[in-house]
Amino acid sequence: MIHRIVTIIATASGAIAVCSLGYYILCLYSAARFLGRGKAVGEGSRPTQSLPPVSILKPLKGTDPEMYQSFRSHCLQDYPEYEIIFGVSDAHDPAIGFVERLKAEFPEIPIRLMLCEKVLGANIKVSNLAQMLPEARYQHIVVNDSDIRIDANYLRSVAAPLSDHRVGLVTCLYRGVASASLGSRLESLFISTDFSAGVLVARLLEGGIHFGLGSTLAFRRSDLAATGGFEAMSDYLADDYEIGRRIAALGLGVELSGTVVETFLPCYDFKQFLNHQLRWARTIRDSRPGGYAGLVVIFGMPWALLALLCARGAGWAWVLLGVAIVMRYAVALVTGRMILQDPQVTRWLALIPLRDFVAAAVWLVGITGHTVTWRGESFELKDGKLVRMGAALHSPAGDGSSSKRPSE
Repeated sequence: MIHRIVTIIATASGAIAVCSLGYYILCLYSAARFLGRGKAVGEGSRPTQSLPPVSILKPLKGTDPEMYQSFRSHCLQDYPEYEIIFGVSDAHDPAIGFVERLKAEFPEIPIRLMLCEKVLGANIKVSNLAQMLPEARYQHIVVNDSDIRIDANYLRSVAAPLSDHRVGLVTCLYRGVASASLGSRLESLFISTDFSAGVLVARLLEGGIHFGLGSTLAFRRSDLAATGGFEAMSDYLADDYEIGRRIAALGLGVELSGTVVETFLPCYDFKQFLNHQLRWARTIRDSRPGGYAGLVVIFGMPWALLALLCARGAGWAWVLLGVAIVMRYAVALVTGRMILQDPQVTRWLALIPLRDFVAAAVWLVGITGHTVTWRGESFELKDGKLVRMGAALHSPAGDGSSSKRPSE
């Protein structure tokens, strides 16, 4: 009886591992398609007259690694006209000092700081955005997270596609710059070798993407209003996903820019890393249950190793494991190095097996449960919305980040 069960497990895990090889092929093909199309819509040179004035909205909560340099990159744009509006919900937020320093260094840039005193929903970031938007001067809006660093052509790349009335949202891939801890490095590998590859596969299979990433949300004010505005999304954890989904539901395109931005990751210890990954897993499961179930095929190496162990070292299982390893590393290098241009990927290739086995365990745990912890406060997820379970342990939920990491 035990022998039969082990044989069934070997066959099932081997079959899933074969499906994983198919997924890896899709990753490589979708990456090639993305690279072949110049990595984006709107990367070409466009005349200055076609670039509309832009309001950049940056909600803040606390400080992030390299925060001032990330802020500073927004003041070095090769763009004719734009403003930056920062928003905080606490008059004593430590990020305020960085904003004041920025205003002093760049007096020529219209920079404003807003105190957002109302609480419009469980997601304080979106609550702040709803209060910041009426203060914006322009019709074209760019929202990105507080820890995002950009290059000088960023605004040109994300604003230009919106000159096409068929495009409703522009978003960006990103690479995670790790701190010194193991958890931070594993998080960086996840972003560069798993998450970004999955976005490109979704883009291929769904004929485009139908969601946004918190690294960048560029849109027209009128299109956001047609979705119900920020107020309608103030209880969602994956607010960036929801904004993109709602704009796509209007019949407008969501474009993935070729510009890759950077996010600077905290120095997670291993427990913090696991909690962060579990929060992401449950957020995705709530937002895209079908997509979450499909994640079973991304763990090629764990499934192939399980097949090898249960098949007692059979030749076919060794071949399957070898091919899975080669394909997994090919996806990591193509996505991480060629598309995201992330030098950390090659530096930490040896951590990919650990990353994959941990990810498989998190995925299994994430199938059940609805509780997430965000900035010291516990919530229950119901249809993607946050429901408070108790008083805050440290600070209000929400910050200048979102599910782009996904879900800080």
